[in-house]
Amino acid sequence: MIIDMHTHIFPEKISAEVLEKLSIVSHSKYFSDGTLNGLKSSMDAAQINFSVILPVATSPKQVEKINSSSAALNEKNFGEGIISFGCIHPDYTNYREELSRVKNRGLKGIKIHPVYQGTNLDDLKFLRIIDRAAELGLIVVTHAGFDIGFTGVVRCSPQMAKKVVDEVGDFKFILAHMGGWKNWSEVLEILSGTGIFIDTSFSTGKIIPRSDFHWREEDLKLLDANQFMNFVKIFGADRILFGTDSPWTSSRREIDFIRALPLADDDKAKILGGNAQRLLKV
Repeated sequence: MIIDMHTHIFPEKISAEVLEKLSIVSHSKYFSDGTLNGLKSSMDAAQINFSVILPVATSPKQVEKINSSSAALNEKNFGEGIISFGCIHPDYTNYREELSRVKNRGLKGIKIHPVYQGTNLDDLKFLRIIDRAAELGLIVVTHAGFDIGFTGVVRCSPQMAKKVVDEVGDFKFILAHMGGWKNWSEVLEILSGTGIFIDTSFSTGKIIPRSDFHWREEDLKLLDANQFMNFVKIFGADRILFGTDSPWTSSRREIDFIRALPLADDDKAKILGGNAQRLLKV
């Protein structure tokens, strides 16, 4: 079984516009059209069984609508391998009740994005949200490390993530982008002794650039196989989750990267889907 724990889609009416805008800002290529049907097509091509969609609320007023839409999306696509999480925003005041509604509507977790939401992960506004989500048994996924579209900005550092774990305790916590995009040495040093999960999204091989922007070769480099194996050694195969950040990477290329690693087949299977299957209970 292959489970992609990190994907994104956009409404069909605006998907082309949003993708192009984000592509220009990030100077990187996209690999599907960013729609639900585009995601399903890429899943079929790469033989992915389940994909988790991670919506982000960039303002408090979006929260309830996104969560209702996510629940409806799951109901409509039941049996087709689509699992949408919910969302929350740090400035959304009615977070306790909304997270209960997320749980009651059957959503398995929430996505937060400290950079897009303009708040550090260890801010009290996030800590109280995460504590409530943990109380309800919801999975919490956060963007971690730098963001390709916001040069130099880190609002979820390994130190901040460690503080969250120290404050909240043990809960289902996933740090995207191998624990912190391009903060990887600090991730290995600071987070190794925690129960945090990390996902592989947009972190392996190299960035595929737009043709209209010149990158320095060293800036394109992400984690190579040897560096990835350091994460397996420190975190263990049980705490690494496969994710593509679709539509921002090629699903097939990301799967091939994992399958080519010098790992036992059982460990590859855990990373590609077994660990996520245990978390999601699918």
